[in-house]
Amino acid sequence: MKSIRKTLLVVFATLAVSVNAQDRPLHEVYSMMVFNFVKYVQWPDHSTSGDFVIGVIGNHEVYNTLNSWYGGKPRGNKTYVIKKFNSAAEVTDCHVVFIDKTKSGEFEAVNAKVKGKGTLIITDKAGLGEKGSAINFKFVDNKLKFELNQKAVEAANLKVAGSLTSMAILI
Repeated sequence: MKSIRKTLLVVFATLAVSVNAQDRPLHEVYSMMVFNFVKYVQWPDHSTSGDFVIGVIGNHEVYNTLNSWYGGKPRGNKTYVIKKFNSAAEVTDCHVVFIDKTKSGEFEAVNAKVKGKGTLIITDKAGLGEKGSAINFKFVDNKLKFELNQKAVEAANLKVAGSLTSMAILI
């Protein structure tokens, strides 16, 4: 467990440095972090086969990066499928939904639509962590951090590894 925590700390520390140094575009950092979050969350249907769906609302660059880097790749018995949605109305069954700050007005509708269905909602707009987003990106002292809303995670019937929880700003 310590090696997992150390690995995760190195990954997030590297990402924070990358954001500060402007070495990587922000959409690439978000894509890497979304993918890494998935590794430390357990879904209720984790043992079944099929697709592991990550939906993106509002950021074409995050969608394109996730799709090119991870789309079609295996995740245990599942295969990563990345879907682009323009609004909450289009959202179908997803394991993860990333809502870009430009579409933060869709948060309430997405949250209501996926409530209790095992969907991890990730956002990047101030205040959405408190409103029920499971994970919300946040800049603190010019470093990218993330908030974790434990009640939202529990309401989604998900389990988060303690190593991820220990690095988060808890809500």
